[in-house]
Amino acid sequence: MKKNICNILASFVSFILISFITAHKISTSSHATALTDSQASFIKQRQLIYYREQFGSGGKFDSVPSQLTFDNSRLRSAYVALQAWKQAIISDPLNLTSNWVGSDVCNYTGVFCSPALDDPSIQTVAGIDLNHGDLAGYLPEELGLLTDIALFHINSNRFCGKVPWSFKKLKHLFELDLSNNRFAGKFPYVVLRLPSLKFLDLRFNEFEGKVPEALFDKDLDAIFINHNRFAFELPDNLGNSPVSVIVLANNRFHGCLPMSLGNMSKTLNEVILMNNGLHSCFPKEIGLLKNLTVFDVSYNKLMGELPDSIGEMVSLEQLNVAHNMFSGTIPESVCSLPNLRNFSFAYNFFTGEPPVCLALEEFDDRRNCLRGRPVQRSRLQCKVFLSRPVDCSVIKCRQVIPPKPLLPPPSPPILSPPPPPLSPLPPPPPSPPPALQPPPPPPTPCIYSPPPPPQNSPPPPPPPPPSPFYFNSPPPPLQPPPPPPTNSPPPPLLPSPPPPPSPFYFNSPPPPLQSPPPPPTNSPPPPLSPSPPPPTYSPPPPLNSQPPPPPPPPPLPPCITPPPPPSPPPCWQLQSPPPPPPVQPSTPPPSPMYYGPLPPIEGVDYASPPPPPFY
Repeated sequence: MKKNICNILASFVSFILISFITAHKISTSSHATALTDSQASFIKQRQLIYYREQFGSGGKFDSVPSQLTFDNSRLRSAYVALQAWKQAIISDPLNLTSNWVGSDVCNYTGVFCSPALDDPSIQTVAGIDLNHGDLAGYLPEELGLLTDIALFHINSNRFCGKVPWSFKKLKHLFELDLSNNRFAGKFPYVVLRLPSLKFLDLRFNEFEGKVPEALFDKDLDAIFINHNRFAFELPDNLGNSPVSVIVLANNRFHGCLPMSLGNMSKTLNEVILMNNGLHSCFPKEIGLLKNLTVFDVSYNKLMGELPDSIGEMVSLEQLNVAHNMFSGTIPESVCSLPNLRNFSFAYNFFTGEPPVCLALEEFDDRRNCLRGRPVQRSRLQCKVFLSRPVDCSVIKCRQVIPPKPLLPPPSPPILSPPPPPLSPLPPPPPSPPPALQPPPPPPTPCIYSPPPPPQNSPPPPPPPPPSPFYFNSPPPPLQPPPPPPTNSPPPPLLPSPPPPPSPFYFNSPPPPLQSPPPPPTNSPPPPLSPSPPPPTYSPPPPLNSQPPPPPPPPPLPPCITPPPPPSPPPCWQLQSPPPPPPVQPSTPPPSPMYYGPLPPIEGVDYASPPPPPFY
């Protein structure tokens, strides 16, 4: 009997224990589910060096070894930032960060120091230059501790993820070059929070989506966002930008060529909008750009006639309107421009060409409807296209937005008169049917800029084209760097013959693999060397197609700065997916595939060289 009672008691105790353990596990599991975000944040923090923002530059950082001494608190903060970045770099084949050890951060490779702007008695990190380092990793939040840097150059590496929101603390940042990396996601809105920024280079990355309109209201001197995946309609306030150079090529922009470009007449020297989806006529306001030297809108869907106002662009040296749907006669005033030496209008439907165009140094009039000229379109192609003339008045583009005045004058009260009575409009006459209905135009293919593969991989089939360039300038000077002069003379160029059928451009020498140490303030810039960008492919428009009328433009959304994005985890997977195959049109056009280069960037004198070719 006693034995049975003991067994019953043992079973009861076991049941109680099992129930308690089960309840505890369920409770623990529910708590674990509720703390998933916290655990993820904790794991992310373990990968970074911990610092407390409320301590500021003079705070105590647990990650700094006690035996290290620093001349000032800013160098101590720089040590924390650079050590965090070193941990976030997962591949360093050139061992650039091998000497990032100890408290002497000014001797780290790629790190440059100079006297602080607000206190010349102390040294501080004033610039980062790790161009062409082949580094792989991501940018940690601790880089926001480098509050004194004026330039941040990391082009031609394998950094991925997003630009950390802590960059908003870099109040002195003058040049930001993130080109030729593997950054992805939306446009890095944090660049709009940089008050001293003048030079922005985001080209050859994987950014996508819309570009904020506020970018074109910012006081920049150069914008390079080409070779990404931006897709949106160019905003009306594009003309508010005070830049001297703007390159938006090889994205997925669409809509009208903004009439507000005429507002940029005082500063704009070069604009490159090639290989997008612009679909409109040429605005006559283009003629206001008296200082423009390079204008490239090739490989779009522009139509109508070239306006006579182009003949007023007296500084124009290179004009490229090839691979569009222009028609009519080339204005004689265009070919008579005093400085024009390169004019390409191939693969259009022009019917007239003044003899003065034939005297230009470089011109290309192939595949038009010019009788008596070689390599033109067939009579049937020209007849089909020209049977439906383009009426630019029916293309609804928005009006020009004037630039914002510094002090708007008070407006007097205006009494609006009563509206006049409405009268019915006469119906438009019916348009005659075309002789032959052309097939619809093919969709625009995706423009993909692949990251640079290993050096042993086979090169692409087309020869690499020449590349835009600018100068190597020394790291930041002792005083805040002023914006470069707008009308500075271009450097001497060495002509290089281009691969046919690309238009003739100039070549520039490649940058060195490792950035040199900072020379004195008055030293000349280092020499230049050749560096072509990767070729891009874009099929020309179909020969017999007539573009459908564009849909009405959607209302512009307000520019709202998004909340700070979280710091990305380490990027272990660095392989980018292969680009999708382009959609082939139903009737293959006879024109060759395009591997043309970007025109040279002559008007900018900045420290970062262009990205290297992809081999």
